[in-house]
Amino acid sequence: MDDTVVTGSVPNEPKTAEVLTRDQITFYAENGYLVLEGRVPPDIIKAIRDEIRRFEDVARTMTESDEKLDLEDSHTPDESRLRRIKLPHTQSKVMRDLMYSDHVLAPARDLIGPNIRLHTTKLNMKKAGYGAAVEWHQDYAFYPHTNDDLLAVGVLIDDMGEENGPLMVFPGSHTGPVHDHHVDGVFAGAVLLEAVGLNLKDAVQLTGPAGSISIHHGRILHGSALNRSDRPRRLLFYEMMAADAFPIMGSMTKWDGIADYDSRMLCGESTIEPRLRDIPVRIPQPQPNVAISIYEIQKGMQARAFETIGADEG
Repeated sequence: MDDTVVTGSVPNEPKTAEVLTRDQITFYAENGYLVLEGRVPPDIIKAIRDEIRRFEDVARTMTESDEKLDLEDSHTPDESRLRRIKLPHTQSKVMRDLMYSDHVLAPARDLIGPNIRLHTTKLNMKKAGYGAAVEWHQDYAFYPHTNDDLLAVGVLIDDMGEENGPLMVFPGSHTGPVHDHHVDGVFAGAVLLEAVGLNLKDAVQLTGPAGSISIHHGRILHGSALNRSDRPRRLLFYEMMAADAFPIMGSMTKWDGIADYDSRMLCGESTIEPRLRDIPVRIPQPQPNVAISIYEIQKGMQARAFETIGADEG
């Protein structure tokens, strides 16, 4: 696709696309998401599945979550339920190598330009029959920046259909407001659709075969239901931003100084000149007194959009 010329309004957007077509770039600009099938080769997907089994073996020895692994509320050593691998690029070479590969970065460069910095990584896991839901939210509500060239690349580790809790998005919501994710004045990391004037029937499910990638904009409203199927749903996220997008004070973005920030460059050149855009901002403060995890933060919701089942209720 290297002959596709794009002329978007983003100052650092590439003039020549690497892998995306003009139609795909336009669709993303208008809708805030893409699904690209066949981006990650089967051998890499197999290697990631092997790594997941390694982490699941570790989880069986644990009684509570730690800084590396996040367990379902219903986890027991006899019934091990691993919910999230935290920062998998720091724990797995295969997932770190994929993060730096063109499988992931080429389409990201086509959307937000050649200079890209890592925000965070995570591998969300929904085991068959009970995998936890994630309430409706905007990533940008957790980490407002000076501009909104932020996106998440999701690598589908399993075939993902409507029955096993796929990611769902509201097309075009990335161009609207940053909704209030607070409850009783405390950041709760989620919203209810009726409170923001949206209807579930308008959401789109991001489904596809294993090895596909989804891309969603940092401001798009998204969530996912329980996994009620008899097969797992595992989704590896690489969250990133244009290098000239800097966190606003009060954001949940990790900041340990410019040297650390520059160490997170995925490609291109770093900068100390933030690009400012006139976009909605709401600071995710004050924070609840819980572990910094979307699952724990969202327990502050007084009502929930998605059902819970069994021991995961509450």
